[in-house]
Amino acid sequence: MNSGTPRGNSPANSPDIPPGGVAAIELRGASKVFRTPSGASHTAVRDLDLTVARGEFVAVVGPTGCGKSTTLTLVSGLEEPTEGEVLVGGEAVRGIRPEVGFVFQQDAVFPWRTVLSNVMAGPRFRGVPKAQARERARDWLGRVGLAAFEDRYPHQLSGGQRKRVALAQTFVNEPAILLMDEPFSALDVQTRALMSDELLELWGGGTASGATSAASVVFVTHDLEEAIALADKVVVMTAGPATVKEIFPIPLPRPRRVESVRLEPEFIEIYREIWSSLGEEVRITRERGASHVA
Repeated sequence: MNSGTPRGNSPANSPDIPPGGVAAIELRGASKVFRTPSGASHTAVRDLDLTVARGEFVAVVGPTGCGKSTTLTLVSGLEEPTEGEVLVGGEAVRGIRPEVGFVFQQDAVFPWRTVLSNVMAGPRFRGVPKAQARERARDWLGRVGLAAFEDRYPHQLSGGQRKRVALAQTFVNEPAILLMDEPFSALDVQTRALMSDELLELWGGGTASGATSAASVVFVTHDLEEAIALADKVVVMTAGPATVKEIFPIPLPRPRRVESVRLEPEFIEIYREIWSSLGEEVRITRERGASHVA
């Protein structure tokens, strides 16, 4: 890699979908304005342009509170843009879509249900017969290493095990779009690395053996190392209200193991380049906070 050549692309110059193809996700000039309890306006994201190809893993990084999570809620249909467009599969998002899966930062499990019942809930809600839903749930519990825990309740599991339940809950519905909002942030360092490797195996994109899921992924994180280790490209957001500042393709070969890829010289060089862009936005956010306190 030639370190003298900038890797990042401005939003206007970022790669497009091949002619005739349809992007998995498109945000076109998307902005979102919220009303605060006092009645004032708060702009979370502004003029957001972003394209995610089918089967692409995109990590989104930016300063705390800049609007990364709002971007996910716009794609999911939980929120509507105040201005601009959000499209999934070439169609405008109008409410929650069944092909979109969402893994939240906090565990979204039913505490009164067993692990098996939690994973069955999605297919059953979609009308899958009970026996078939149970079979699919058991299959995915086996894939995430929880086959022996199907009769346990969430409070009887470790943090890492609960995250495996969350992944099984999501993948059992075979999502075409997978949105992840800092899903591993509450885990210890070792468990977080293991979960990242498991996510890549479950996702399956870019593996020699063929994809298990090949969903298009948008993964929000504060951890730049995590973003680089997982993604096909890293999107750097500006200080809030967020818009896309730069997009960095990640040319590291797949399949990847998170802990080993972090030791590669190219990984370190990529980290330095992206941090030079991200760090500037982090400093802006910090200075704004300091001025408000003053």
